[in-house]
Amino acid sequence: MRLASVDIGSNAIRLQINSVSKFHGQLLVKKMEYIRFPLRLGNDVFSIGRIGDESARKFARLLEAFAAFMDLYDVDDYMICGTSALREAANGAELATQVEQKTGLKIHIIDGNQEADLINQAIYKFLDEKPYLHVDVGGGSTEITLYQNREKLASASFKIGSVRNMNNIHKPTVWLQMEDWLKAHVHTMPQPVTAVGTGGNINKLFELSGSKTKKSRTMTFSELVSIQQEVSSLSLQERINTLMLNPDRADVIVPASEIYLHVMRMAHARKILVPDVGLKDGIIDLLITKHKHLL
Repeated sequence: MRLASVDIGSNAIRLQINSVSKFHGQLLVKKMEYIRFPLRLGNDVFSIGRIGDESARKFARLLEAFAAFMDLYDVDDYMICGTSALREAANGAELATQVEQKTGLKIHIIDGNQEADLINQAIYKFLDEKPYLHVDVGGGSTEITLYQNREKLASASFKIGSVRNMNNIHKPTVWLQMEDWLKAHVHTMPQPVTAVGTGGNINKLFELSGSKTKKSRTMTFSELVSIQQEVSSLSLQERINTLMLNPDRADVIVPASEIYLHVMRMAHARKILVPDVGLKDGIIDLLITKHKHLL
């Protein structure tokens, strides 16, 4: 069986196609294709409240291309999710309808809690009975979920992300709301939490830190501070040419790191686990559950 997921984010849009099968009773999931296209819908939405004509044209063309890829790979089922930019755009639902009429692809515009739940699908396997604070920083929003014994205790979505933070397009009160939530839920835990970071920026920070040799895929708070300071000391061109970052990663990586560090500082988290999964993987896991009777 072949399954596809599309994550329509505020900073980029991702397609992932996986083959899923069983061999000697074991579930085998193999990534067949992954495409990340840097269409920054958040630039339009967070400044003018809608997706502009040029971005809308590119968005439609990109989804047409994704439809062709799914057809070529003989995809059996798919799910497409639009997050912060699409759900806040005045013309988001209209564009989703236009794409469906043109390509046949159904786009689900999900809220912050649904987004968090889908991402959480992908991280369960990395948790144990200890308390964990999952932090997913996207381009337009940050989802935070508290776990213990692999059970979700509390979750919240905040309107701050890498693109918003970079352009300073957020209300100052959002930081206070985040701090109040952390005080109410995390500070009551009987033992310190370990942060779990998802999103392209924290994965790139982990890679740049040299910690990728760690089998545990963890960084300490001080290691994250150190790599953040190193990256922020470089100009945009130095990040692109020296660190070999894509331009759409080079400008948002520091604003994103500020959010991870702020949450860890407020939660008194001493280390962060970086499992290299995200919304696209959670969607695939949901589709696998849907079709497990056929495997």
